Amino acid sequence: MRRAHWHRFQVLTKRSERLAQLNQKLEWAPNIWMGVSVEGDKYRARIDHLRATSSFVKFLSLEPLLGPLPNLNLKGIDWVIVGGESGPNARPMDPSWAKNLRDQCRDAKVPFFFKQWGGKNKKQAGRVLEGRTWDQMPSAALELSTLCGRGQVPLTVVA
Repeated sequence: MRRAHWHRFQVLTKRSERLAQLNQKLEWAPNIWMGVSVEGDKYRARIDHLRATSSFVKFLSLEPLLGPLPNLNLKGIDWVIVGGESGPNARPMDPSWAKNLRDQCRDAKVPFFFKQWGGKNKKQAGRVLEGRTWDQMPSAALELSTLCGRGQVPLTVVA
C-alpha cells in the first residue's frame, strides 16, 4: 500500500483492540485511510481505539446502522460513512438516526457520506437523504494524498 502511493486504500476493521495493539508496528502513509465499523452504541469504544492510532486519515463506517448514535465524539475523525443493512433479512434503519448523524457531522465540520438506506433491495431504496445525496469526502486528506503522490510528503512515519 505504501509503495502504491497513487492509490488510496480504505482499511476497515471491527477489531479495533487489535488495531490499537498493532499501531506502533504499522508504517502509516497518507494514502492509507483507517476506519472502524460502529453498528450501534455497544461499539463506541472502537472510535477511541481508532483515534489513538497514527493513521493520517481516520474514518467511521456507521453501517449497518442498527440503532441511534447520539452525541458522538467526532474529535480527530476525518470522515463518517452511514448506511443501512442490506440483504434478505435486513433490519430497517430509522431515518432519524441518519439525519442525526448528518447533523452531528455538520456541527463538528466532519465530511458526511450517506451510502444507502439498505433493505431487501438496496438499489430500489436508494441513497437520498432529505432530498439529496451526501457524498462529502475529507478534503484535507485528499490534498495530502495528492501531495504524497507528487513526492512532497514523506511516506515514512517515525514513531
